[in-house]
Amino acid sequence: MRTLIKRFGQVLLVSMTAILGTSTITWHAQAADNTDTVVLAGGCFWCVESDFDNVPGVVDTVSGYTGGTVENPTYKVVSAGDSGHLEAVKITFDPEKVSYQELLDVFWRSVDPTDDGGQFCDRGESYKTAIYVNSPEQRQSAEISKRLIDASGVLSDPVVTPIIDATTFYPSEEYHQDYYTKNPIRYKYYRYSCGRDKRVREVWGDQAYSGITEH
Repeated sequence: MRTLIKRFGQVLLVSMTAILGTSTITWHAQAADNTDTVVLAGGCFWCVESDFDNVPGVVDTVSGYTGGTVENPTYKVVSAGDSGHLEAVKITFDPEKVSYQELLDVFWRSVDPTDDGGQFCDRGESYKTAIYVNSPEQRQSAEISKRLIDASGVLSDPVVTPIIDATTFYPSEEYHQDYYTKNPIRYKYYRYSCGRDKRVREVWGDQAYSGITEH
């Protein structure tokens, strides 16, 4: 069972209030089962799934494909390019334990949002970053979060991660699900050799992987 950790990113949230006023910020309503979802693309979905499985308040993650025009895409089709799909992860979370805004804070600090050509060693369309929103409230929160990251001066280059209306999410093949637990040695070797953690730390410094208990 996951436990709630101390909230992080308080300076960021205070800045939002100061800029907009609390009355103008509207959060996405909870689903009937008291969970909510967000779809995030952050390069290799093995790594995104692993990172968000270690965020307190996240109850489920599913690797998959979204954003394209091909129905029921396969890994081979998506990785070849031109399908329009990105590797992404559908994240189900408990809003009473972690907010949508906090998940965005985690996302930014676990990727290189200044890279428009892919992520780390993985290049091409399917490995680009994106935030997929499923309501006007999620879009508002995501756009605010993106503007504040740019305005903070932490990054040396502008954020290029797009905010896109959610379309059909297709779960990936079963062998991709929880890959980091099924094949831990291969996963760790891939993550290290791809330079993911090294680059995230170069981009974010001591803010890298904030909110993630293990990665």
